[in-house]
Amino acid sequence: MTKPLNCALTIAGSDPGGGAGIQADLKTFAAHRVYGMSVITALTAQNTLGVYGISVPEPGFVSLQLDRVLDDFPVKAAKTGMLFSVEIISEVWNSLKDKDLLLVVDPVCISQSGHRLLREDAVEALKKMMIPKAILVTPNKPEAELLTGIKEIDSREKVLEAIDIFIKMGAKGVLLKGGHFQKQDEMVDWLGIESCAPFPIKRPRIKTRNTHGTGCTLSAAIAANLARGLEIGPAVEQARDYLQSALENSFNLGGGDGPVNHLVSPPGL
Repeated sequence: MTKPLNCALTIAGSDPGGGAGIQADLKTFAAHRVYGMSVITALTAQNTLGVYGISVPEPGFVSLQLDRVLDDFPVKAAKTGMLFSVEIISEVWNSLKDKDLLLVVDPVCISQSGHRLLREDAVEALKKMMIPKAILVTPNKPEAELLTGIKEIDSREKVLEAIDIFIKMGAKGVLLKGGHFQKQDEMVDWLGIESCAPFPIKRPRIKTRNTHGTGCTLSAAIAANLARGLEIGPAVEQARDYLQSALENSFNLGGGDGPVNHLVSPPGL
């Protein structure tokens, strides 16, 4: 067995159904041949039909997990997912603020089924603490609207405006995901990197209901590629190809939106 040389960390909530959150991230890391570690920010009771409950660790336990992992493992890249509260965001930021690692921030706000995964009073904390630390932030359309204050991102000009706002917040790069934009046969994500003009990443839209955990999977794949040494552009492009294949090979599981297939082979591996 080949020993993995690169380490990636996910800081996120747990999905007992395995399609999103920590579980999806660790599957994605394994598919990319990186050693995956996890810091759990919240336990959720959910399945493919919805989220039924959330339980958070006692104060200080998120930072305790994170500090002990960072003390002992050579983490090259990390990603955040569900952070839920001001207190948890503060713990994560305090543990990461002086660390030299590549951080992908997936600003998870609302679940696919419509359940709030970030408290309203935590939005500003996410903007002020996590986004400036990010080498890449990966919002979908509703998340980008919430975080930038743009009422409706419905044009190329509004996309570019949103990317510019994120860059001004301190993010080194932005991937504005296109899943919520109304394009019949095409999926268009926009990648903006500091000091470079934003450009579209286009893929055919896959007609499937099995989209549970797509955002988690994509951000985890990007973090894995960064841990493997790729630059932001190639890391995103290859992660997008991995997600495309995971959607194309997804399977019906559960009574709602099923998971993508995390076991597909990533590009080049």
